[in-house]
Amino acid sequence: MGDVNELAVSGARAAGRLGRGRWGTITVVAVTLILYAIAWPTLPLTHDISPPLLPLISGMAVFPFLLVLVRPALGWAVCASAALIVPVVFERLPGYDYPWQVVHILVMLALVFAVAVREEIRIVLVVWVATVLLFAAFVPGSDGWGWGIGISALVVFGLLVRWLVVSRRQLAREEEANELERARRAILEEKAHIARDLHDIVAHHMSMIVVQAQSAPYRLPDVNDEVRAEFDVIGATAREALNEIRTLLGVLRSDGQLPEHEPQPGLDRLDDLFESSRRAGVLLETLVEGSPGRVSDGVGLTVYRILQESLANAARHASGAAVCARLIWEPATVTVEVVNGPATAARRDPGGAADRSGGNGIRGMAERATAMGGQLVAHPRGDGGFEVRAVLPLLPTA
Repeated sequence: MGDVNELAVSGARAAGRLGRGRWGTITVVAVTLILYAIAWPTLPLTHDISPPLLPLISGMAVFPFLLVLVRPALGWAVCASAALIVPVVFERLPGYDYPWQVVHILVMLALVFAVAVREEIRIVLVVWVATVLLFAAFVPGSDGWGWGIGISALVVFGLLVRWLVVSRRQLAREEEANELERARRAILEEKAHIARDLHDIVAHHMSMIVVQAQSAPYRLPDVNDEVRAEFDVIGATAREALNEIRTLLGVLRSDGQLPEHEPQPGLDRLDDLFESSRRAGVLLETLVEGSPGRVSDGVGLTVYRILQESLANAARHASGAAVCARLIWEPATVTVEVVNGPATAARRDPGGAADRSGGNGIRGMAERATAMGGQLVAHPRGDGGFEVRAVLPLLPTA
């Protein structure tokens, strides 16, 4: 659920950035068209330019503004080049003292500000010095240096805006990192709480079962060999469960990583699993068709856990019933089937089938199968028994 929420937040942020970028582009294009609509008809009022050249010269002055959001340095270079050409090639009309149109000056100043905000510092310095020299060279009198002071102030303001934006972004990243760390701590605390409860309740009782099973032949009188063997089976099964609980406790108490060298059960332990079930009194028949060849550890663990849970369910909910575990190895898939008949009338577990069909064990097996790219179905049979069938793809061994 936490991953889903994080993806949703990231998607919302990306959509917000996309929306802002789209509206920014529309605004720049609209402003450029408005400036161009002003520059073209007013250019003959400031410079002596033949009508066929009016759209070209106006475009050189205005269209670089289209790059203000993406490549302001390139836009400034085009605009400054036009600012060099116009006063040299074309005469100003009497009564107009500036070498460029007002629209041209506005576009150049906007691009200088954008360069100060977005580009590298060395590029900012080049643009700042070149623009000051450009105004000093072409604006008559002391006004050129006055423009230089104004341009310097504009560059300083742009740098302040740039550093403000950068600091806010860094602050936002730090806040996001702190939020992720708080969420991680909360998860670790919850895992530690679960581990404590699991240790105090389950592990304690399992330890007591082991102790009672091992000491029963010495505490109880007249314990024959058959009962002693039954106690040994109970103790061995409880110890195996206790070892797995301790492994789980180690995972819960860690930072979420599996122990690097902790062995996980796989295909090599299936015979032990089957023998343990038989010692527990399950009338188990096993059938293996085909050869597994090389199988990934994930598939081997999933096969083991599905068989383990299915056999445990059969022993718990269908006591005394015959159970058949079948493995079908094919070139691309493995099929795991566990089928049990109805429990004997004397030992039937009322409600067991219902509990099994809707319990966490079936759900856990299905999740394991889905995680490996396979599928699992579990359902009651018409004869009163139960069937679990999983089909898993054989992933290549890493």
